[in-house]
Amino acid sequence: MQPIRVFIDGEAGTTGLQIRDRLANRPDVRLVAIDPARRKEPVARAEAMASADIAVLCLPDEAAREAVALAASLPGGGPRLLDASTAHRVAEHWVYGFPELSPDQPDKIAQARCVANPGCYPTGAIALLRPLIDAGLIPSDFPITINAVSGYSGGGRSMIEAYETGKAPAFELYGLGLEHKHLPEIVRYAKLTRRPIFVPSVGNFRQGMLVSIPLHLDALPARPAAGDLEAALAAHYRGATYVSVVATAGLLRLEPEALNGTNRLELFVFRNEAQAQAVLVARLDNLGKGAAGAAVQNLETMFGLASVEPALV
Repeated sequence: MQPIRVFIDGEAGTTGLQIRDRLANRPDVRLVAIDPARRKEPVARAEAMASADIAVLCLPDEAAREAVALAASLPGGGPRLLDASTAHRVAEHWVYGFPELSPDQPDKIAQARCVANPGCYPTGAIALLRPLIDAGLIPSDFPITINAVSGYSGGGRSMIEAYETGKAPAFELYGLGLEHKHLPEIVRYAKLTRRPIFVPSVGNFRQGMLVSIPLHLDALPARPAAGDLEAALAAHYRGATYVSVVATAGLLRLEPEALNGTNRLELFVFRNEAQAQAVLVARLDNLGKGAAGAAVQNLETMFGLASVEPALV
């Protein structure tokens, strides 16, 4: 089998660099290079796309839409596309690139011409909510609050610079207009019919993420025990390569950086049965399963490549 030719459009950004590093030494992949001085020239990008089997878009949303139009103008409609931006996550004719979403999702990704990589926060939120909604343990219209903290690398070049030069605060909430751009995909792919309250935050660490969802169990119509939630999650992800449900006995603290450098996603159900309360938590690397790792997994799924997990850093 010939190596898959991959063009990373936007290779100089954080996600693009991470994807390149994860693919660089693979014998089943050949990276299509472009002169750095010409990386913004449409002609040079079109030439690179035309020579590739797939273009991975690591661009701002509007630039990603322009790249899709550029690809469509090429003979045969251009290469297959994997978009790491927000631009196409709820767009028609794009397949959502979360293979663990449902049993048939890997086949959809494998057959798709255009795949949208999930957002980092939605990966954690959807991973927790979708199985429980499918199981009837949480109603689709239940009032949900999602709290999350990410490392600063998810905020782009200006935020990275602010933190690494000591100009940023140690911790801050943001998105307090309650209109975060990740909400549409959370609503769609978690199968929510009521818009959740989403409160993201950023901490003074480079990468890593925790997404948490508090629940009053006695307010749920099914009145499940926390163990019922954990069992439903475990059943959904049984056999998954990268997603695991972790027992919480004895755990009273959780830090966000434990999975950095991997494509793993851990899910937890913390509980106080006497108070009928639970907190669902997802832990992931925002640059791993939340971005570059997910992109590589999707590329593997699209082309039937062997799954390769990067070493833990």
